[in-house]
Amino acid sequence: MASAAVGNVMPKEPFGQALTYLRNQFEHLLVYLDDGLLPIDNNETEQLMKQVALGRKNWMFIGSVAAGYRAADLMSLVSSAARNDLDVFLYVKDVLDRLLAGEMDYDSLRPDVWKQSHPEAIRIYRQEERRSRADAKAVKRARRRIARSG
Repeated sequence: MASAAVGNVMPKEPFGQALTYLRNQFEHLLVYLDDGLLPIDNNETEQLMKQVALGRKNWMFIGSVAAGYRAADLMSLVSSAARNDLDVFLYVKDVLDRLLAGEMDYDSLRPDVWKQSHPEAIRIYRQEERRSRADAKAVKRARRRIARSG
């Protein structure tokens, strides 16, 4: 990045902003290149934040700070169940029933662990939807590549 061309770029120009971003994020980009399992974007995280944004106005009138914390805990539990492709109602009902019965093995109540002992609660159609969307995206991408090269 120490080329002579970099010195001629104004910092406020789009290319200058890109170079500044690269300079500031260089170490993180190297980490990304070291691990092939890391996604190149944060779309998955952005989708999770959508739930928070949608509920923000509703939570203004939740009642109290303590109620807000309880709602956040419940939202975390529900979101984790959904991300693990579980039937959320069955999962939450079973977890609450077991907690009320005095269950102390909290690790077994985590969605990823609970899923293994309750395969009937896995929403297979969600996995199929995701696969279908990924396939459609791959086809669309392949068509764009062909159109560009042809």
